[in-house]
Amino acid sequence: MRIPSIRFYISRNFVFLFVFILLFAGKCNRGYRKIVAEKEKKAAEAAFTKNLINKIKGIKYTEVKRTFDNGLSFSPVGYQLVPEWRISFPSRDSVNIYSPKKGRFLNAPVVFDHDSIFNVAWAWLKLKYIKKDSIQFMVLHVSDNIIHDEKTHVYMTFYTNDYIRNVLHSDTLKLRRPTRRDTQYIQAKTLLAARIPDSAFAGTSPAVLKPKSPLISVKKETVPPEDVNGGSVYDDYLSPTYDIVIHRAYEDFSYSYTAFVDEKGVITFRKSTIFLNPEFVVPYNSAMKGITNGYLKLYLDVTPGKTLGIPHRSIIFLNVVGHKK
Repeated sequence: MRIPSIRFYISRNFVFLFVFILLFAGKCNRGYRKIVAEKEKKAAEAAFTKNLINKIKGIKYTEVKRTFDNGLSFSPVGYQLVPEWRISFPSRDSVNIYSPKKGRFLNAPVVFDHDSIFNVAWAWLKLKYIKKDSIQFMVLHVSDNIIHDEKTHVYMTFYTNDYIRNVLHSDTLKLRRPTRRDTQYIQAKTLLAARIPDSAFAGTSPAVLKPKSPLISVKKETVPPEDVNGGSVYDDYLSPTYDIVIHRAYEDFSYSYTAFVDEKGVITFRKSTIFLNPEFVVPYNSAMKGITNGYLKLYLDVTPGKTLGIPHRSIIFLNVVGHKK
């Protein structure tokens, strides 16, 4: 039996190594070509979007509608999308956008990405279409340069000021009014909340709590108006919070909890907002129910929350402090 020589082993291993290097190099080359192709595609898409923006340069647009996928401007919890942008593109790399808080237009850069995606001022948007008299964007949720595909999308529709004035013969206030579908949606939710308390939803006009006695004081917490910041504006009507102080209470106490205010303005205890150990749940809930049914119903004049002028059951947050003296 012949034993293969050392030279044979070396030659064979060299061939294997050479083939491996060729395969690895080919794979790396394909990966590199893929990266280059992706960059070229993004550059081409960005150039295409820039050219589209260039066509509408200098035209003034007003946002007339902001809706979810289903065409409604209200979410199930009562959050209302409100169209408020006024924009124009003085160049394809910048945008003038009106700030309601500052009462003037601000200029911001436009950063382009791939697939008709770009950053306008503080929001990442995907251009859905550009027509003669209108444009539409879809709002994107982006973090760490990653687009998160949400289950629900938001769409912003703009008309040119000339189209609103000379073709529709209308004005921004009329075009921005909630639709008939919005009204029907809120009416249906109101009926459901009247039957099922946990179907309560936020009123765009929150419940109003007014003292009827000098023995109680109420202060609604508010968040200072923000400047243009990240495209988000805090909507305190989603969780209206009231700080209540009761004097000459039966004892000193402090509780934080939520309550329902129904369509007639009747307030009822809902649940504690602070975690309670099992042994404290019953006595604490009993105390908060007693405070609600006793002091609050006796000392407060309550106006229910409303949406589109329709009173309905909503949830309020209460911080109630009692002083014995």
